[in-house]
Amino acid sequence: MTSLATRKRCSWCESSDLYRRYHDTEWGVPLKDEAALFRLLMLEGQQAGLSWITVLNKREHMDHVFWDFDLKKLAEASAAHLETWLCDPGLIRHRGKLEALIANAQLALTIKDFSFWLWSFAAPAGSYRHTQVPAETPESRNMSKALKKAGFRFVGPTICYAFMQSAGMVNDHDPSCWRFEHCDKLVSEALSAR
Repeated sequence: MTSLATRKRCSWCESSDLYRRYHDTEWGVPLKDEAALFRLLMLEGQQAGLSWITVLNKREHMDHVFWDFDLKKLAEASAAHLETWLCDPGLIRHRGKLEALIANAQLALTIKDFSFWLWSFAAPAGSYRHTQVPAETPESRNMSKALKKAGFRFVGPTICYAFMQSAGMVNDHDPSCWRFEHCDKLVSEALSAR
């Protein structure tokens, strides 16, 4: 058995230990918990125009400041909270993204079984394999369209596809990656259980 340090991984994660830890423990593992899915979707939206490593570096602080992405608390955030967040260097200080975070929490609370609704956009089990990883798919475009129709912001089709990858709605680990087989099994089970 090879050590964790020498295992083959997806090439995108080899630039830092933080990326490798995220890849090895989180990326592509199916999430069904509503709060975890909302958090991940919002983190993907925070990343828009930035690198994912920026989000990973700020994620722990964001969890603390945003009440662990508690929907009810975020939905009740005030203008004073927003102004404080805009001055916090530990956050991504983009007014539009921060305003969207509050509005998106309010909207998520209105959707019955938010987790089931998000998973309803995933492709059927066995139909998600790609020869080349796309930036978006018909499923991510449908998710984006539905989220935007419901009033959500920072949920374009590329953001939605990155969300689907990280939330385990698809397995885009490289077939030579040590996580591929394990995540493939988990994703197939999660999609079959919908």
